[in-house]
Amino acid sequence: MRYLVSVIDDKDNPGSTDRRPAISEFNERLIADGHWVFAGGLADTDAATVVDNRGEQAVFSDGPFLESKEYLAGVWVWEAPDLDVALKLAAEASKVCDRKIEVRPFQ
Repeated sequence: MRYLVSVIDDKDNPGSTDRRPAISEFNERLIADGHWVFAGGLADTDAATVVDNRGEQAVFSDGPFLESKEYLAGVWVWEAPDLDVALKLAAEASKVCDRKIEVRPFQ
């Protein structure tokens, strides 16, 4: 089963910025163990654009769709046999990247 793993940062209490080597090592282990599908860090929310084309014309709005002190800082997509394995990996990921993690299965 595949899981979307969201890395959640906090503007008021951000995670450590020196975590890249540890995250790279964690990613290498995910790859070696067959869990890694995709990963990527995201630009700051100030770089976001919301597109709404549900009406007559598309509307483009600068900034995130939701103003919040917490924001999506990056994502992984993992392959795991079940939720227990995904949650175990998520606990490690949270420690490694010094941020909260949300795990959601794909349908």
